[in-house]
Amino acid sequence: MPKNGAMAGNPLQPSPLQPSLLGEAPATAEPATAGTPDLAALERDCRECRRCGLAEGRQRVVVSRGDPAARLMVIGEGPGAQEDASGRPFVGRAGQLLDQMLASVGLDSERDAYVCNVVKCRPPDNRRPTPQEIAACAPWLAAQIAAVNPSVVLLAGATALEGVLGIKGGISRLRGRWHPWQGRSVMPVFHPSYLLRNPSREQGSPKWLTWQDLQEVRRRLDQDQPSTPSL
Repeated sequence: MPKNGAMAGNPLQPSPLQPSLLGEAPATAEPATAGTPDLAALERDCRECRRCGLAEGRQRVVVSRGDPAARLMVIGEGPGAQEDASGRPFVGRAGQLLDQMLASVGLDSERDAYVCNVVKCRPPDNRRPTPQEIAACAPWLAAQIAAVNPSVVLLAGATALEGVLGIKGGISRLRGRWHPWQGRSVMPVFHPSYLLRNPSREQGSPKWLTWQDLQEVRRRLDQDQPSTPSL
């Protein structure tokens, strides 16, 4: 079976508890961000959001970092303690590892990617967000995707896989395979926090597999590079 491409016989059905963002228009966002939203306005609206109980315990809303013009979007699970304090996603140990692994294939997380999470507020004790919390934050994520309009989306971990494609579980089975979605190329990979718990770089290890996946992401970005008009 080839490494990339959809698995034969796998319909990739969304979980009944968590609808996929597939086909969801950004108009489901708050009125100020309907249509193709302005990201600055979206960030202001996110700061005022009270769509779920996570708002009660947050220090800061964590919306994004990186370049909104990048062709690569990285979507993770949600903020941790350092992200909650700084207001920026992926800045703790997992974020540092993400930066290092992107750099290993020649990608800078601030220049070549737009980085965000499925939920914008920190769940208590860094627990996984509930399906209800994911659903409450889905309009914000849909609006970000519409505004950035990436050609390649990297889904870091099972929660991102569930929140975007609506597929519950299965990150080990689906990682490293391209999934077409809304005209984009989507690649699920292991979350960097999982790689921190599994630091081996031996062939076949999660970290080694993720490096292979990121090389494939780099190849896809290179293939999809817009041509420079000739003078």
